[in-house]
Amino acid sequence: MSVKPEAASALFAGPFALATLSLPDGPVFPALVTPDGRALDLRVAFDDRELTVRGLLEAWDTAAARLAALAGDGGPGKRPLTEFRVHAPVEPRQVFQSGANYRQHVIDLHVAHRAPGDDRPEEERRAEAAEIMDRRAAEDLPYVFIGLPSAITGPYDDVVLPAWAEQPDWELELAAVIGRAAYRVSVEEALEHVAGYTIANDLTDRATVFRRDMPQIGTDWLRSKNAPGFTPLGPWIVPAGSIADPGDLRLTLKLNGGTMQDESTKDMIFNVARMVSYASQTARLLPGDLVLTGSPAGNGMHWGRLLRDGDVMDASITGLGAQRTRCVAEATR
Repeated sequence: MSVKPEAASALFAGPFALATLSLPDGPVFPALVTPDGRALDLRVAFDDRELTVRGLLEAWDTAAARLAALAGDGGPGKRPLTEFRVHAPVEPRQVFQSGANYRQHVIDLHVAHRAPGDDRPEEERRAEAAEIMDRRAAEDLPYVFIGLPSAITGPYDDVVLPAWAEQPDWELELAAVIGRAAYRVSVEEALEHVAGYTIANDLTDRATVFRRDMPQIGTDWLRSKNAPGFTPLGPWIVPAGSIADPGDLRLTLKLNGGTMQDESTKDMIFNVARMVSYASQTARLLPGDLVLTGSPAGNGMHWGRLLRDGDVMDASITGLGAQRTRCVAEATR
C-alpha cells in the first residue's frame, strides 16, 4: 500500500533517511526521504539504474556524505511520499535476532512459559528469572540466533497469521543496520560498523517456541518466528549519526489503539554495541544485515491477549518513525 498520510508526517531524527519505494505496479527503488514527507529517487541522483539500498550501505563511508548533500538540496526531483508504496527499507542477507535482552520482558516470559508440573508461586518464579538475568549480565552472555530474510515484510503491509499459529504475538524491537562488514570486532569499535537504525516487529508464535516432543533440543525459532511476513520492517533507515543514544530510545506498540509495550532501550541487558560485537565473534556481518536487539515487556503473553484477525498494530521508536500493520487470518484470504 502507499504510505499513510499520518506516517508521512511522523518525523524521524536528522535531515534524511533511506527507504525502498515503488510507484503503483512499478519496480522498487532506493529513495532518500526528508522529514517534510518528500522522497528522491536515488537511481537518478546517483545515475545508477541498478542501485539498491543495500548497494548504498556497501559504500556507506562515501555514500553518507553525498546523501546528506542531496537532503539539503532544494532542487527538483523530490516528490510527496504519499505517491509511493513503502517497502521494507533493505533486503538483508542475514538477520541476527536477540532473545532475552530486556530484563522485565524476560521475567514476564519466564512466568508465562511455566513448565509442565511447575506449581511454584509466581513470585518465586519471578525471583528465579531475575537471578538468571543478573547472572547473564555478570557473565556477559547475550543470546543471539538467526532469522530468515524471507520473513521480512513492509511497514504498512498486512501480516498473515498462519492457520497453524495458535499464539501469534508481537515483539517490537530496535534493529541496527550494518554498513561496514564486521568480523570479531570489539565492543568499543562495534558501533563504527552500524550505518543506521530501523523498526522491526519480530512476531512469534508462542505455541511453537519450545519443542515439547524433544525438550532437550530447546527452542524452535524456525517454526515460531519465520513465517512469511512475520517481521514487519521500517519504514526507513535513519543514519546512526542522527540518533544521539540508541541506549535511550522509547519503544511503543499499540494494539487497536491500546498501549501494550512502552519501554526504553535503557532496560536492555546488553546494548547495541555489545550485541553487534557478540554476533561478529562467530559470523561475518555484512552491509545491509540486521541485528535485532530484543523486545521489551508488554507482549501478548503478558496481557493474556494474542493476535487475532483484524488486529491493527501501531509501532514506533523515538526518532525512527512509525509503522502500522493489520493482521489477517490465513483462512480469510
